[in-house]
Amino acid sequence: MPHIIAEPCIGVKDASCVEVCPVDCIHPTKGESDHAEATQLYIDPDTCIDCGLCVDECPVQAIFPKDDLPAEWSKYIQINADHFKKK
Repeated sequence: MPHIIAEPCIGVKDASCVEVCPVDCIHPTKGESDHAEATQLYIDPDTCIDCGLCVDECPVQAIFPKDDLPAEWSKYIQINADHFKKK
């Protein structure tokens, strides 16, 4: 079960989660060309190993295990997945 980045990340894009991810599944990073125009960070559902390290690092509490994602943010499951389908 992957983790999902939800609405609290919009406009913040704090990279604390990126630093602790052991499989580099959170993008776009500050060095990537699409970082500036991205409104939030995204977790690649095919790469995420469900370790949960990113959850505690997020300063705005925007990261949730998919099954614990608040219902009002369920659309972010598809938003995260769609970000990686474009690549």
